[in-house]
Amino acid sequence: MFDRDFPGTGKTVGILGVPLGFAASTVGSELGPQAIRQQKLKERIETLGYEVRDFGDLNLQHPERPAEPGENPRFLREMVAASDLICPSMSNLFRETDIPLILGGDHSIAMATLSGVSSHFRNQKQEIGLIWFDAHADINTPETTHSGNLHGMPLAVLFGKGAPELTNLCGFAPKLNPKFCAHAGARDLDLGEKRMIRELGLRVFTMNEIDRRGMNACIEDAIAIASQAPGGFAVTFDVDVLDPLDAPGSGTLVRGGISYREAHLALERIAETGKMRSFEIVEVNPTLDTNNRTAELAVELILSALGKTIL
Repeated sequence: MFDRDFPGTGKTVGILGVPLGFAASTVGSELGPQAIRQQKLKERIETLGYEVRDFGDLNLQHPERPAEPGENPRFLREMVAASDLICPSMSNLFRETDIPLILGGDHSIAMATLSGVSSHFRNQKQEIGLIWFDAHADINTPETTHSGNLHGMPLAVLFGKGAPELTNLCGFAPKLNPKFCAHAGARDLDLGEKRMIRELGLRVFTMNEIDRRGMNACIEDAIAIASQAPGGFAVTFDVDVLDPLDAPGSGTLVRGGISYREAHLALERIAETGKMRSFEIVEVNPTLDTNNRTAELAVELILSALGKTIL
């Protein structure tokens, strides 16, 4: 169990920036890792008793070409090349640290980062669960997408749906079992995504349900689902799950998101379990932010996920 005053005592957090922004329709999220770091991220995590190692940003090559007309998915070759760097980097983080902390980048990075997480636990003959915070389902495929943007496809890829070049990252598919996964905060879903969710049996806690039942009840259920996985669970947090009034610095804003306190409550409850194996925060876009509010909030949320409490 964590020490109540110093939740990270004896543990090491490994920070890795994944500055990939070309899979979204709006540029700027590739600047997110540095914007988050600039809010004294490392120093503030250290106040929780963790040793912190910052491995810097991956040197990812962004496309030197425009997307071709009708290209679907857009920039597939470039995404595969980036994933070939991201996946082994996750294995390195697990070797060097206790808790990988990934700073995105758009949410397409999750298809590679979480493939790496899954591969690590697969090598230990364990399955890993997942809690996915997002306003969108991110479970489109090339057949259902309206835009061709890969940041709308990562969850489908992790379930083995989509372009084979991506579903087979790390040499196996699928990466996750839907029965160990929960999605929280959805409020903007495409028709094809709704069908996919029903087909997979994925548990999605929509904003309607969160409004009706409350965040505490919903996150308890999400944790129960993800905790069934023998290896524990990963968490990926898209800042657009938040209400835009609290987090204006994202390229895919949807009104009516979870509140500042609901987000902290959810991550505080996750930290209490001691079962979170990695944490990822994505879609912070400093070019759209207001006085670094979203980057600052990202740091506050990371601290809650790592065990910071009010008292």
